[in-house]
Amino acid sequence: MGVQESPGAKDSCTKNGQRSVQNPVHKLAAHQEVAVPSRVDPAIAEAVERQNRAMRELSRRAFPEPPAVPDDAPAPIEQARVQRRRQAAVTEAAALRRARAEKAGALPRETAPSLGRTA
Repeated sequence: MGVQESPGAKDSCTKNGQRSVQNPVHKLAAHQEVAVPSRVDPAIAEAVERQNRAMRELSRRAFPEPPAVPDDAPAPIEQARVQRRRQAAVTEAAALRRARAEKAGALPRETAPSLGRTA
């Protein structure tokens, strides 16, 4: 069996004579010294990079960047709200003109539209 370590000891010898590292930073450094670097096939790495480029291009086509809007320009949602407000104001003004004309007797009053035969 190995040699017992004291709680205060940073390093101690193991049964095969190698030192045991307690500090996580030292553990990582020790691992990196003995770890075998991975062997990546260059053809596979190139194929992966080619696929990534193709996916990025497809993503750009599917989700194009919106055109740049100047800082002082209103946002598209605000433009839509302004347009709806204008349309509502035009409709309201036309309805008021018609109501005034009907009240003055210039236009005949409309009755409820007839539904005719419904059954």
